[in-house]
Amino acid sequence: MEELTTTTPTAYGFGVHLDLPFAEAMARTRAALKEQGFGVLTEIDVQQTLKEKLGAPFRRYVILGACNPPLAHRALTAELDIGLLLPCNVVLYEAGSGTTVKAMDPQAALGLVANSAIAPVAAEARDRLERALRALRQPAPTNEVDGAI
Repeated sequence: MEELTTTTPTAYGFGVHLDLPFAEAMARTRAALKEQGFGVLTEIDVQQTLKEKLGAPFRRYVILGACNPPLAHRALTAELDIGLLLPCNVVLYEAGSGTTVKAMDPQAALGLVANSAIAPVAAEARDRLERALRALRQPAPTNEVDGAI
């Protein structure tokens, strides 16, 4: 069974550390986001970009731009310029023998906006991101059917 520890939260994000290889953590994170209604609009490979642009080595580090279309629509309808703070970023990076997965806190980011219609959208986005990260704590589903391997 995989070991999971919650990472130290920041004022702008929260996350988990998984005792999983990077590729497996990435696949499970994408699936967990999808389960909560988020699509991945962008994927930035920071390691590759720093190597290409600066020749600088860096650990495996990817930024996923996750968007929940109904929530984005509600936010944009209430505050057109909210797009400056979208999408919700989720980062994965190598840490020790595992992978850390962190999500931006939509309430922190969208709290910059002085529009009361945004607060419930930010709260729901945070709730969905937290559920996605909690799902990563569960053991990976197996391919067993009726106990057969």
